[in-house]
Amino acid sequence: MESNSNNSLKLGSEPPVFNLPDTITGRGVTLDSFSDSKVLVIMIMCNHCPYVVNIEEHLAKFTTEFIGKGVSFAGISANDIDNYPADNPSKMRSKALQLKYPFFYLYDYSQEVVKAYGAVCTPEFFVFHQNQGLTYHGRYDASSPGNDQPVDGNDLRKAIEAALTDSPPLKNQFPALGCSIKWK
Repeated sequence: MESNSNNSLKLGSEPPVFNLPDTITGRGVTLDSFSDSKVLVIMIMCNHCPYVVNIEEHLAKFTTEFIGKGVSFAGISANDIDNYPADNPSKMRSKALQLKYPFFYLYDYSQEVVKAYGAVCTPEFFVFHQNQGLTYHGRYDASSPGNDQPVDGNDLRKAIEAALTDSPPLKNQFPALGCSIKWK
């Protein structure tokens, strides 16, 4: 399934506000928690999706590389945990600790935040510049389970680097590809 549906945020849009619990610390995290960041990357993700599992180890290292350079990251899951128990907050916490995620891993109980972003699949990435708003919405890279493409985060890397240098949004915005969000 590809994203970038008609309900998606348009380039230049501000990030929708949120107040979601961090599954690692149990504390509420809001959009204002990132007010000092030049670039904010919102990552719609979950535990069980093979497309997320394909990149999760690389993503932990990738995010570490950019933290401290003015970039903040927040992973958000909204999957229906009644039908997909692997995505429940306690298992999200275990996964985050196991992989040493250096970012908040938030759970959207109401699914309203993920809907506000217009997300439709996992993983799906949104890059926001503090002055330009949304500058990228799409995939991590060209890899997917079984396609023999290396996991390198190249598409997201280019988007973040462009935002860090105050460049305009990338002309090539690659739609996210992954598992559909499991709506209630």
